[in-house]
Amino acid sequence: MKSSLVFGLFLVVICWIHPVISKDALLETVTKHGQLSVNGIHLVDKDGEKVQLKGMGLFWSIWMPYFYNKTTVDGIKNLCHSNVVRPMIAVDTQSGGYLTDPDAENALVDAVIEAAIADDIYVLIDWQDFEAENHLDASIEFFDRLSKKYGSYPNIIYETYNEPITKDWSAVIKPYHEAVIAAIRANDPDNVIILGTPNYSTGLDLAVADPITNQSNIMYSLHFYAGTQQEPFREIARGAIKKGLPVFVTEYGTVNADASPPVNKEEMDLWYDLLEEYGLSYVNFAISDKDEGASALIPGTTPEHVCEEEYLTESGKIAVEHNKA
Repeated sequence: MKSSLVFGLFLVVICWIHPVISKDALLETVTKHGQLSVNGIHLVDKDGEKVQLKGMGLFWSIWMPYFYNKTTVDGIKNLCHSNVVRPMIAVDTQSGGYLTDPDAENALVDAVIEAAIADDIYVLIDWQDFEAENHLDASIEFFDRLSKKYGSYPNIIYETYNEPITKDWSAVIKPYHEAVIAAIRANDPDNVIILGTPNYSTGLDLAVADPITNQSNIMYSLHFYAGTQQEPFREIARGAIKKGLPVFVTEYGTVNADASPPVNKEEMDLWYDLLEEYGLSYVNFAISDKDEGASALIPGTTPEHVCEEEYLTESGKIAVEHNKA
């Protein structure tokens, strides 16, 4: 009798505390965590508690603008169990982009930002460029406008350079970041800024050797695709984190780096183990209905069906499973 009573009380306690300790990203909202900041290697919330963001990235704005709306963001939050969405603002492509039509790109990113604010989730604003050092004036213009308009919202996270190709961190990439940080901080002193690292945001070792100093609330981006970046890249990540570099995985894929199949479940599980070991935040690529391995959605999916289970690909199902874990 006594043991049954104790067990019953144990179940009551477990049920009562579950919403508090749950790692389902759907429940880890902006209302709950508020203003984010960086403490050591950790992303922390308004109370100084460690927080983990898990969510989905959109595809390049220039090619899939039809997903840049609140219907899509609603699905990403509620059905993909996400507390962060990442719009990818195309900068310079053969099809156009910010350098060609800034008004159109600004309208797309604003729509996603405002949807994320309405849905009580964070929004990671990605400057989708591979040679951003050649577009510094445009970068400053873009982030100056955003930080003036939205910098007072705790939902906002800036990603100032998606994937630098160059490996020259100290002479090229770092000065670029410092200039864009200054533009953002003139308007927004608090929200987190994430900095792309060399060699398509895999070169954390180069950044940790010469980090940006005299700045608060900055992190460094890591990208990986499980079919291509494997144990040597995990070792680089571990080494940088152990040396004190705060890392945010702003883009990952379950497949090859060229977005082709197959899903590499074994390597992906090893990556998830590392992400959980250090409590890293991560965003999957991508909410896309393109017929390729990295797409989370089957071809022909519309915003109304984003993240519905029957419209998820193998990759999409894996990402959602871990957003819920």
